[in-house]
Amino acid sequence: MLGRDLIPLLKDYILIPTDIHNLDITLTKSIQSIVNLNPSLVIHLAAYTDVDGCELNPKRACKVNSIGTKNVCLACQELRVPILYISTDYIFDGKKPTPYLEWDSPNPINIYGKTKLDGELWVKKLLEKFWIIRTSGLYGKWGKNFVDTVVKKGKETHKIEVVDDQIGAPTYTKDIAHAIQKLIKTKYFGIYHITNSDCCSWYEFAQAIIKISKISCEVLPISSQKLKKPAKRPYNWRLLNFVWDRVFGKPLRPWEEALNEYIKENAKL
Repeated sequence: MLGRDLIPLLKDYILIPTDIHNLDITLTKSIQSIVNLNPSLVIHLAAYTDVDGCELNPKRACKVNSIGTKNVCLACQELRVPILYISTDYIFDGKKPTPYLEWDSPNPINIYGKTKLDGELWVKKLLEKFWIIRTSGLYGKWGKNFVDTVVKKGKETHKIEVVDDQIGAPTYTKDIAHAIQKLIKTKYFGIYHITNSDCCSWYEFAQAIIKISKISCEVLPISSQKLKKPAKRPYNWRLLNFVWDRVFGKPLRPWEEALNEYIKENAKL
């Protein structure tokens, strides 16, 4: 989702887009192709992002998110070029009563969060120049996402249940893509929290999706315990965009505004 939204914004660069069919980050031989191409910057978006899938298949999660990221970092180290790495709010345990800052101590409670944190640690250990972007609740037109799922279920069943005790900032991939475009033009390396502004629960997000989509559907709140997913989720996945706001002086737009645009432009209503 993110890569497809990012590519059109990078017209000032010579781009070498990759995907699993031509670059497998878990294979050392495949990673060598990065070195051979001799890029001046690597934007590392590859990941195993199925949170429950990671919990059920931790070896695959480790192979892709941890070892795969290590491989990419080693290529960047050899080339002496910076990396931009996408991380996640799930590196935190969700117990903090306020939004998480960039320097708060990670404590992931699921395999996905643990392996993405491993990726962060490899970036920091192996490279001097890097951008680590932690974001949350991504949705976009180029892949399976929560917004499209709610729209589909709302039309089919006219009654859906959504957890109301997990709170954070759903974020449109188009907005993150614009942030990346702006960030890589700078030398302001480091860790950034970048999300759409304001926060909501998944239940409130689903309510907004149904309302904007003009679907006749009842959204019912349920607890995370009732949902019984394989992987635990942090109750608080709010990220304070402290460093971003001080570097660029302007936060990303509110999540409701971004959602409104996404549904009107892309949802098949």
